Amino acid sequence: MVNYIVTIYTGRRLFAGTKNHVYIKLVGTDRESPRKLLQSEESEGFVMGLSSSFLVTSTKPLGKLVLIELEKRHKDSQDSWLVDKVEVLSPEGETFTFPVYSWLTDPTYLSSLVYSLLFFHSWGEFAPGLPRSMQTQNPINPFSLPRDDQFSVTKGAEFLFTAVSGLAELKLTGLQDLKENWKSIDDIKKVFPRRQTEMSEYTQDHWEEDEFFGYQYLNGVNPMMITLCTALPDNFPVTNCMVFPDGKTTLENEMKNGNIFLVNYKNLDGIPANVINGKQQYLMAPLVLFHKTPENKLMPVAIQLKQHPAEDNPIFLPTDDKYDWMLAKLFVRSADFSEHQLNYHFLRTHLMAEVFTMAMLRNLPMVHPLFKLLSPHTRYTLQINFLARVRLISPQGVFTLFSASGGKGLVPFVVKSLSSITYDSLCIKKDIAYRGMQKVTDFYYRDDGCELWDILERFVNGLLTLYYKSDAEVVEDSEVQNWIQDIYENGFHSQESTGIPQRFTTVAELVRFVTMAIFTCSCQHAAVNSGQFDYDGWMPNTPLTLQLPPPTTKGEANEDTVLKTLPDVSVTAQGMATVWLLSKQSSDFVPLGQYPEEHFTEEKPREMIKKFQSELHALSVKINDRNEKLEIPYTYLDPAKVENSVSI
Repeated sequence: MVNYIVTIYTGRRLFAGTKNHVYIKLVGTDRESPRKLLQSEESEGFVMGLSSSFLVTSTKPLGKLVLIELEKRHKDSQDSWLVDKVEVLSPEGETFTFPVYSWLTDPTYLSSLVYSLLFFHSWGEFAPGLPRSMQTQNPINPFSLPRDDQFSVTKGAEFLFTAVSGLAELKLTGLQDLKENWKSIDDIKKVFPRRQTEMSEYTQDHWEEDEFFGYQYLNGVNPMMITLCTALPDNFPVTNCMVFPDGKTTLENEMKNGNIFLVNYKNLDGIPANVINGKQQYLMAPLVLFHKTPENKLMPVAIQLKQHPAEDNPIFLPTDDKYDWMLAKLFVRSADFSEHQLNYHFLRTHLMAEVFTMAMLRNLPMVHPLFKLLSPHTRYTLQINFLARVRLISPQGVFTLFSASGGKGLVPFVVKSLSSITYDSLCIKKDIAYRGMQKVTDFYYRDDGCELWDILERFVNGLLTLYYKSDAEVVEDSEVQNWIQDIYENGFHSQESTGIPQRFTTVAELVRFVTMAIFTCSCQHAAVNSGQFDYDGWMPNTPLTLQLPPPTTKGEANEDTVLKTLPDVSVTAQGMATVWLLSKQSSDFVPLGQYPEEHFTEEKPREMIKKFQSELHALSVKINDRNEKLEIPYTYLDPAKVENSVSI
């Protein structure tokens, strides 16, 4: 008889253990072992956080072990079992490690080569025209998700506590149900007075300043829209006299010198505004012109609130009356809330991450190097998106009920935004070049993001070229080809115009796409998510809706006009509670490049991971050194603060 020592490691999460029947079979290159019962329900069972060793025998050597088959079946009770990994010591003294990191439910058969069951990961449709998402058995209960896709007990409890405590605080203050206009700007400070961050307090103090308004388009929560302006759009008739009344320079000269920039919210044009608390709301599609001054400040110099020039659509200027200019900026920032939350945050990170995750689970076996590489960057994504559909964009969701782009406009706007996505726009260096933003100073989103892209790309290239020695091996890998085809069809509706590949023909193509996928799930999400409460937690800086139409003539607005235009007390409270929840980091946060689950067991990949972590640490030190010299530190792409996956 030939003896193999099998050691099974049970996970450290709460309720990870089991007392059910567990069977194992070892499969080698020469033969396989008999199916072996490792324990019965009468034994002590597999205990959370501990390992259990067993002897598995075979009449002859199995050869080199290539996979294991693990099975759990219940008798009188039913539970789930979290298996981290299985180690097998062969008679020759060689240890074979099989990473698992999966829950086994009843009855479950798990092979180290098996795909996730397509029954549990089939495509569904939240609304026509959106990227497809996971089909769930119960559309409102997150516990209907496969156990592997659910939050940990810790994560779930903290998420629930944050949501409940925020709403309870609003209930106690009476703000949640108060459908009245604000009496003064200072009164808004009554919402979450004890939950402010250093940056949200800075926003409270500086939101009216043009310099801070401009700064946010480079380093705020939505640095994705500003572009270099080399020619004014035909529908934005700004003149030299408007923006340079002293005659010391001209638009032509400043554009030639690369100092004029544009933000155009044209995708919002034609999107119907919501009705909230029985009252019609207003959502504009503004154009904003910026000038980079000799003092290196990005200053707004002209705002047009609608796309089509007309007498009742004036161009607002910083030289206008204080309240005219304030209202113009409020409508711009309210438009930015919708563009940021629904397009650059929800669609381009959350929904993209779900598409990458679903395609991985449906097409890549657990032992595939791409599964091992991608898996840590998909943690919690399916549940957080499930909750987003239930709590944010469902008919009773917060965005649906309380944002200007909610209601009938929400789905059409996201569908319209999807049509504007290109492959290049999801790759930061290509996107920056397309927008002409390569040379702008003090653009920290670009600086940190491009360095992160380079570090990620080197890591991905090193790992994938370790497993793919030629382009032909990529072409012949049907599992990888099925993965990208699933993404192309279900994420981008087979639209060639997006530039998303339908198949990979070279290793370089695979490296680029995988780099983009990991960057989207980690870095890009951090850039557009982590600062939500910092900038949106002070409502006047980013109103989620506005109650009065925009001014059609100048000189008639006053402070009372502004207060009546801002969202009412209840809507403000709901919005601020939501961005607080969406910005709150959980205690089981895993930073970029950290892998608690050791999917790669070979020496070379582990060395590459250490080098990757070292480069991330060096960038973190560099960013922190720079931030010490800045009035407003840019922290969102500090690798130590970037989460591995879309999990909030």
